[in-house]
Amino acid sequence: MKGWLYTGYGDFKEVLELETELGIPIISEDQVLVKVVAAALNPIDAKRMDGFLGKNDSPLPIVPGYDVAGVVVRVGSNVKKLKMGDEVYGNINEKPLNHPKQFGTLAEFTAVEEKLLAVKPSSLNFAEAASIPLAIETAYEGLERAKFSGSKSILVLGGAGGVGTFVIQSLGADFAIDYTKQNFEDLPEKFDVVFDTVGQSDRALKAVQEGGIVVSIVGGAKPPALLFVVTSDGSVLEKLSPFLETKKVKPVIDPKSPFPFSRVLDAFSHLATCRATGKIAIYPVP
Repeated sequence: MKGWLYTGYGDFKEVLELETELGIPIISEDQVLVKVVAAALNPIDAKRMDGFLGKNDSPLPIVPGYDVAGVVVRVGSNVKKLKMGDEVYGNINEKPLNHPKQFGTLAEFTAVEEKLLAVKPSSLNFAEAASIPLAIETAYEGLERAKFSGSKSILVLGGAGGVGTFVIQSLGADFAIDYTKQNFEDLPEKFDVVFDTVGQSDRALKAVQEGGIVVSIVGGAKPPALLFVVTSDGSVLEKLSPFLETKKVKPVIDPKSPFPFSRVLDAFSHLATCRATGKIAIYPVP
């Protein structure tokens, strides 16, 4: 099969290569084999390629990629719900920073535990579906950890990014802040919750009111800010499926994407600018 592979750590422009004769992954009893139709990039993909995970990574060589949308073509003996032909989507790594899979989603096929997947909402195409899992699971878990309720106020840092767009769609927005023109910590209003998706927890603590909480998904957050790493869970996708089917919540794909499979390097270049609006999708995957 075809897949993007790196055999050593470093800048993606130097280490990531397209291979054409990779072996198709062998599934375990609780896994399904997915024919990848679309994938999406996340910042962790580039960080991982640069050696960020260290001893917590899987052995080289590595096919990157967390998010997937595709079709089930093989099922393990202990798979209970999914069947061949099902259109599915998900984040294939239950613990994104703890030995993520050696063979990810930037390939023609990927092996995934059934519990990490959900049936793709019929209202979404494959590129849209692939752009959702890791970001929406992170948004959901962050709000859960913050014990957010409708009576509370919230400030989202990085509202145009993959995670931020889902938080804002779920809750709505009263006003936007242009970070190039205004310091959010100088606002007269203080917030019950600050959701930090960009790594500004020290400043975020100045924007939260007494008794409030800062939740962050970026390393370096210090107490009392709460740093968390999302746990992939297909049941979360199932729970949120009605909101996606009715388009109450919509995937936000960067205007420059989807990038075709042959242009994955261009997609990573765009990711490196940190200027993407929404997610960077890869479609079609041959």
